[in-house]
Amino acid sequence: MHYDVFNGDADGIIALLQLRLSTPKAHRLITGVKRDIKLLEQVVTLGDATSVTVLDISMMKNIEPLQQLLAQHISVFYCDHHQSGTIPDSEYLETLINLDAETCTSLLINQQLKGKFVHWAIAGAFGDNLHQRAQSVANHERLSQEDTDFLCELGTLINYNGYGATLDDLHIPPAELFQQLINYPNPFMLREDPDSPYYLLQQGYANDNAQVMRLTPLTENQSCRIFELPNDAWARRISGVFGNQLANQSPELAHAVLTLNKNQRDYTVSVRAPLKNRIGADDVCSLFATGGGRKAAAGINALPCDQKSYFIDTLTQYYQSL
Repeated sequence: MHYDVFNGDADGIIALLQLRLSTPKAHRLITGVKRDIKLLEQVVTLGDATSVTVLDISMMKNIEPLQQLLAQHISVFYCDHHQSGTIPDSEYLETLINLDAETCTSLLINQQLKGKFVHWAIAGAFGDNLHQRAQSVANHERLSQEDTDFLCELGTLINYNGYGATLDDLHIPPAELFQQLINYPNPFMLREDPDSPYYLLQQGYANDNAQVMRLTPLTENQSCRIFELPNDAWARRISGVFGNQLANQSPELAHAVLTLNKNQRDYTVSVRAPLKNRIGADDVCSLFATGGGRKAAAGINALPCDQKSYFIDTLTQYYQSL
């Protein structure tokens, strides 16, 4: 049994789309909401893997099950741009790892496939909020602005769909969304099909974004802006894309979005480093027990409510010191 293990956001889904459009393979899908990244444990538990592809989840967070698979002589291809830690030295492991803040898994796969599905890769880069890089690739491909704007919206919508506390919060579970999108070798086909998932996600995003427009910052200073969202499904869905929007609107500032969790005791936190200096998001979030991520974008899965002020001070002081 071959397993495809991937992040449920735009970058993970679109990276896998490119691979399976290029090389169709009988497979079982392992994914989840965007923050569900400790996914390799599921493959080990199932116990029937003969090969595994892993996309857009931190190797550092999955190192123990990865080592177990390699010890069983199971071939693993691992492509990612998050924290890797020490990469195991094994003849059964093939890696494509790049921690540069200006790349993502979709672009790495595009590079490996020599641009075979570059339009999908552009959508993946936009979805991962690499707007300048995505625009650069689109320009190289001589896409019209209308087509480029569509890929930006599509990537944003697929990314938006990955945010939630559970799969019940999402409009389309990521595995199901992948299975729908694989029917569109060219992403522009989605625009022409009125029954495509693009239109469902577009409507859902419009409804949720209308709620966001009413918000005012919890904290705003010379180094960052911080927003707090309520314990509602719309807030959990919009939180990550909202953070990206804020970063694009004010590229000189760091941003954080705190969404109250269902238990009412802690927050899910999304942090975006300033676009003009894409560093530090992982440093700040890693100071907290359930935090992690990459330099440009990171998060905390469960920030206790009584640590909210400490988090605000930590974020503010970190970016004031740069």
